[in-house]
Amino acid sequence: MPLEDGDPARPRGRQVNGEVSGTPRLRGMGDPSLRGTTAPGGSGTEVMAEGWEPGPALGDGNVTPGGAPQRAGQHEEALMTELSELVQKVVKSSSWWERHGVDISILACSFLLLPAGFLCLRSAQAIPFLVGVLTLGVVHHTLTVKGSHLASHNALTESKSWGKVWAIFFIELCSAFTVEQATYNHVKIHHGYTNIIGLGDSSTWKLPFLNRYVYMFIAPLAVPILTPLVALDLLRNVEWKAALRTLCCMFLGFYCHYWLLLHVSGFQSLWSALLCMLLTRSLLAHPYIHVNIFQHIGLPMFAADRKPKRIHLMSLGVLNLPRNALLDWSFGHSLISCHVEHHLFPSLSDNMCLKIKPIVSQYLKQKKLPYNEDTYSSRLWLFLQRYEELMVHAPPITELVGIQ
Repeated sequence: MPLEDGDPARPRGRQVNGEVSGTPRLRGMGDPSLRGTTAPGGSGTEVMAEGWEPGPALGDGNVTPGGAPQRAGQHEEALMTELSELVQKVVKSSSWWERHGVDISILACSFLLLPAGFLCLRSAQAIPFLVGVLTLGVVHHTLTVKGSHLASHNALTESKSWGKVWAIFFIELCSAFTVEQATYNHVKIHHGYTNIIGLGDSSTWKLPFLNRYVYMFIAPLAVPILTPLVALDLLRNVEWKAALRTLCCMFLGFYCHYWLLLHVSGFQSLWSALLCMLLTRSLLAHPYIHVNIFQHIGLPMFAADRKPKRIHLMSLGVLNLPRNALLDWSFGHSLISCHVEHHLFPSLSDNMCLKIKPIVSQYLKQKKLPYNEDTYSSRLWLFLQRYEELMVHAPPITELVGIQ
């Protein structure tokens, strides 16, 4: 919510009484003029953000009324540099297991659970069948959300070549999306211009023609259908070779799932197999949609020519949710309880975001910067109460007051 005029004491986005004031691969597609460009990968251990101060085209304005913007900007850059040095020390002192091994092991365990899930679906009894549905649903979201998100930031490996391979595997084969558009829209736009109106403002998550209850509780079931349809539409913006590769990977992913349901799980008809695919692929679609809107929409929004420096942009416009065992496993810490840390240092793995969380939170609070946190239930209630304001109408532009 915007600050009231004459309130210089509290920057926007600070949590007050539980309230504050948008597939990772669908974010930030609101500006058609920026589509069709690929995003370069980043180093798995480089803690500077891929979107670090995106460039002079969207230069920072004077956000300190009556002050010296150049001096204020230098101070903010010094804060980000100091925090980066603290984080870099932690990264350099961490083992490969901490940097990449923990998250790779979670993805590997998910693959190992696939046979058990498909075999459970063979049972005619309700409990084993439901165990199979739950298992495949959790595995699907772990591979498509956690795996794709880490791969888009090249956080699974320190090799750019292997990073490209994993990106194709997780984003195209498992998630049915195109790598070029996914990495560009998420990494370069959403991360580079977080909560900037017309760019990374999460507007693609808004469907204003739906009422609050349909959007929050029914529409998420359509995510498995909408994701490949959106991906097919975006193929017009990539080279024909990339489009052909994406189509082949999408078909292979869907066909493998269908074939396993027929020949391992014992489904007898096309429609029963497709229904099971929809059921497992939409199992965690509700928290997937909710998490993506809870952590940005409703927080301060900025005009492109009046945006603050990076450390303020991310501390104001990003929110952490509490830890949750199921969502931590399926979505990853960087999308749940360490989202602020992830936006400040997006090339770090989920486990490393969790490791640097105490450092980042303590530093931001010490420097009197916002560190937004709220509960899942509180955000859900907030969105149900203020759905028209947050999800239908255009968000108001934040005018920073009192940030030096």
